[in-house]
Amino acid sequence: MRTEAPTQRQLRVGEEIRHILSDIFRRDMIRDYQLAGVAITVTEVRVSPDLRNATAFVTRLGRNDADKLLPALKRAAPFLRGQVAKAIRLRVSPDLSFQADTSIDYAMQVSTLLHRPEVARDLDETAPRPE
Repeated sequence: MRTEAPTQRQLRVGEEIRHILSDIFRRDMIRDYQLAGVAITVTEVRVSPDLRNATAFVTRLGRNDADKLLPALKRAAPFLRGQVAKAIRLRVSPDLSFQADTSIDYAMQVSTLLHRPEVARDLDETAPRPE
């Protein structure tokens, strides 16, 4: 399976949608009881080549329970799509879907592994090597 790199337009539209969604979440504009007062961070938005679908990767800083918010975000998707349509100039506003961003959790696991004493010792170039 070959995947092509996103075009400049896809990247630009994805970044613009990310900013719009981040602003909506920052201003707490969604009237869903599960999302009220919840700090949601949009880490990335990937847009399909035809710009009709966009997947927003979301997380909650300091917490790893963003997947619990996905049903509420799915319910809010039509409202969010309307807000994106008002803010961005596209022929068709993309359908929005949401996924929990696990890259921060993965980075934390890697960091924890790299700071283990036996790994840190191997990474330290000045430490004497066991023979």
